[in-house]
Amino acid sequence: MRVHSLKRVLVALALALPGAAIASVVAAPAAHADACYTWERTLSQGRSGSDVRELQLRVAGWAGNRDIVELDGRYGPKTAAAVRRFQSAYGLTADGIAGPQTFAKLYQLQDNNCTPRHFNWAEMDDGCGRGGWTGGPLTTAQTRQNALRTMWKLEALRKSLGDKPLIVTSGFRSRTCNNQVGGASNSQHLYGNAADLISRDGSLCDIARAARNHGFSGIIGPGVSGHNTHVHVDSRRENNRDGVTNNTYWAAPNCGIPAGNR
Repeated sequence: MRVHSLKRVLVALALALPGAAIASVVAAPAAHADACYTWERTLSQGRSGSDVRELQLRVAGWAGNRDIVELDGRYGPKTAAAVRRFQSAYGLTADGIAGPQTFAKLYQLQDNNCTPRHFNWAEMDDGCGRGGWTGGPLTTAQTRQNALRTMWKLEALRKSLGDKPLIVTSGFRSRTCNNQVGGASNSQHLYGNAADLISRDGSLCDIARAARNHGFSGIIGPGVSGHNTHVHVDSRRENNRDGVTNNTYWAAPNCGIPAGNR
């Protein structure tokens, strides 16, 4: 606990110091915020590799209206735009280049198990109680990876809503669980791609409207039967395993979001 606290302090110092001082603090091993992942180089358009993919995973929720950030390991214009939005949201220089300050902020947001600060594995594995990430169409590892991307998108959504808590009422579901709750046969919950949300501090319509800017290609909320008490968000457009044409579908008529593909 003492080491972890020191890491947080050093990351905060990295965010406060300019230029070379930032580089020296972030480069020091003690400044690494957790045991999940550490970037070793500055990333910008034209770069590629697994470190770019790790970055894309964490900024997927800053994709912008109707867009997504593919986890393809190639730093293109969409990744750069997402990084700029992330930087702007957290008061950093919005240049679209992922360097020491951007990484320091990600370390600050990231827990040792790779989840973002305000979401965790347990709440995403709660469709009908803890299912252990088994019983769906994908392997446990694939399902967890999808759930991790969902959590980072939720972190971005939460930030845009003024850091008001979002409560996940249903995340991953096994086939048995999905049948039990009457879910669609190809529900994105089966893949770890979806979350049903409520908030004690904001309206469902606020959630639905904001979700359009945070990488969610599926949004279903108030005005749709069965969705008047929560907002469903998912990443269906990024799912190549559900046998459905990848598209963006939003429906929350009571919130001014007419039903239809985008």
